Amino acid sequence: FVSTPDAATFDWKPALTPGPVTLRGRFVTLEPLNAAEHAGALWKAVQGHDELWAWLFDGPYSSEAALRLALEQKQAERSSAVFLAILPNETQEAAGYASYMRMEPGHGVVEVGNILLAPALQRTRAATEAMYLMAGHVFDHLGYRRYEWKCNAENVASRRAAERLGFAFEGIFRQHMVVKGKNRDTAWFSMLDCEWPARKLALEAWLAPANFDSEGRQRQSLRSIPR
Repeated sequence: FVSTPDAATFDWKPALTPGPVTLRGRFVTLEPLNAAEHAGALWKAVQGHDELWAWLFDGPYSSEAALRLALEQKQAERSSAVFLAILPNETQEAAGYASYMRMEPGHGVVEVGNILLAPALQRTRAATEAMYLMAGHVFDHLGYRRYEWKCNAENVASRRAAERLGFAFEGIFRQHMVVKGKNRDTAWFSMLDCEWPARKLALEAWLAPANFDSEGRQRQSLRSIPR
């Protein structure tokens, strides 16, 4: 039996490699992470919340200087990960970051990861819009076929976030990594280019001003919107 590639695979052309980019939305702006510009605001946003680093590969940090050094290292590693600072438009100060990583433009595969959201950014329209903007850039501008989300299998909040955003759960890679001296089983999620149009419409419907009342409460949850 010889499989025949479908039209999308047959006509495939390599995607573009993600690079530093500024993405602007109604509630949030993403811009290339810069230690000199963002370290102060990020330290202010995360100081005293060491739990934010529990599932990340690095941190927590004991001082702004230590955090700044880590951000400088992230800036220098753009060949392996492109970090974007997340700035809510209300404050115009960095309150988190995320990255494009494990970039394989030849196969059209890229992952969103290293996501840090300060408490003030969590569960906000700005946070959801940040993920919407990053996905849109991957599919609509760079031409990727597959967008991945991976997390520690025990990180229930991250798994729920992936499913809420429209990523499909694919399974658990057992004993996948050792992170901070502990075993990590990794939960894998993905979104495909053929799925993105429906996910995009759902995210736009959720983010629309009409979906929120005068107190900022959602009228319809993202999970309940058809996609």
